Amino acid sequence: MNEDIIKNRRTFAIISHPDAGKTTLTEKLLLFGGAIQLAGMVKAKGERRRARS
Repeated sequence: MNEDIIKNRRTFAIISHPDAGKTTLTEKLLLFGGAIQLAGMVKAKGERRRARS
């Protein structure tokens, strides 16, 4: 792997309580950073909460 690509990488963690928007935030960061082309939708449905991409 190219040294410049490795040097440009950044690692961070998103930590919070459940239902705080971690998945939404992560997808938006990836979308605006150009790593993905389409972000999914996260919806809460009563007790059956699921993230969908």
